[in-house]
Amino acid sequence: MIEVEVNDRLGKKLRIKCLGEDLIGDFKKVLALQLGVSWNKVVLQKGGAVLKDHISLEDYEIHDGTYLELYYL
Repeated sequence: MIEVEVNDRLGKKLRIKCLGEDLIGDFKKVLALQLGVSWNKVVLQKGGAVLKDHISLEDYEIHDGTYLELYYL
């Protein structure tokens, strides 16, 4: 289990528990449930690069304590 911190720069900071082998799309679905928005309107970025839904957290080198930026479409 890892814990990833997500910040939308509008005052919302969340810590999401997940597995490293989870796909970004699955991670966005869990995040969207907590935010109360549609998961396909969520865009995640790490270091300015947009994360694609079909790639796992491990493949993006997202580990425990990693910080992700959250944007809405």
